[in-house]
Amino acid sequence: VQLVESGGGLVQPGGSLRLSCAASGFTFSSYTVTWYRQAPGKEREWVAGITSDGITTNYADSVKGRFTISRDNAKNTVYLQMNSLKFEDTAVYYCSVNRKGYWGQGTQVTVSS
Repeated sequence: VQLVESGGGLVQPGGSLRLSCAASGFTFSSYTVTWYRQAPGKEREWVAGITSDGITTNYADSVKGRFTISRDNAKNTVYLQMNSLKFEDTAVYYCSVNRKGYWGQGTQVTVSS
């Protein structure tokens, strides 16, 4: 079983990034997937979630209107499109299948001028 995040990097404020979470080793399409993030010195924070069928999505207030979660079950991948990035979005971003206790290793997003 693997969840592998990618797409992080360094971006200027106002910029965009798209994170990917690629799954393998289980029936990915059956599960809700959630993105979390953890900034230095802070607790892990829930960011967004998407149901197994991709129909229902939810967002933390801090990212609503700027981030979009989506999934492609044919590719076993969930995406997090992040627009209008702010300094405070700097964190390590993780994807998770909470119901199974699966976590990825994280990808670093740094918003800096």
